[in-house]
Amino acid sequence: MQQRLNIAPTKSVLLDLKRRLAFLNEGYRLLERKRELLTRLVYDKLKEYRKLEQGTRQAMTEAYRWLSISQMRMGSFRIQQLSIGMPLAVEAKVLPRRNMGVQYPSVDIKRKALHPVGILGTDASLDETRVSFADMVVKTARLAEVETALWRLLEEQRKTQKRVNALKYNVIPRYERTIAYVESSLEEEERNALFQLKMLQQQQSAL
Repeated sequence: MQQRLNIAPTKSVLLDLKRRLAFLNEGYRLLERKRELLTRLVYDKLKEYRKLEQGTRQAMTEAYRWLSISQMRMGSFRIQQLSIGMPLAVEAKVLPRRNMGVQYPSVDIKRKALHPVGILGTDASLDETRVSFADMVVKTARLAEVETALWRLLEEQRKTQKRVNALKYNVIPRYERTIAYVESSLEEEERNALFQLKMLQQQQSAL
């Protein structure tokens, strides 16, 4: 790793380096704040994901339980016949959402009113099956939204953490070492100039 920047030790360079260092420190402060906020969002989304995952699993178990009951009472062939042309059970819209510079889909989904599909050859369990599956779809869609947001927030958090580490352990220390080198070089030049000036004064006094 390069210990310092390869530049000429001049006063104009020193002023420029100090301006850049102030800018880098401000960038580091903002990135650190962003990392903290992203970490908080990730934990919130993770908590929400675990809760939704549990609810989705329960909804899936319930939906397939009712489907098994309907199959036993009506038969799979009859269920397949009724499913043809059956009205949609849910209504959904997917919209883009942005948080902390991270974009992910936002799902607006709701269950529609249950419409009858026929009386002959049907069983009451079919309505329970339809309701259960609609509920499962709604919960699965919300789970997918949170899961997508969670992974994208995690990826952004990793990128931000890398930038924070690069500034803290590489870029900023390199600038600080360079500034120290330039200041030391300028002080050395100033001491040499003063020494030469004194020598000239002594020579002139001796004449």
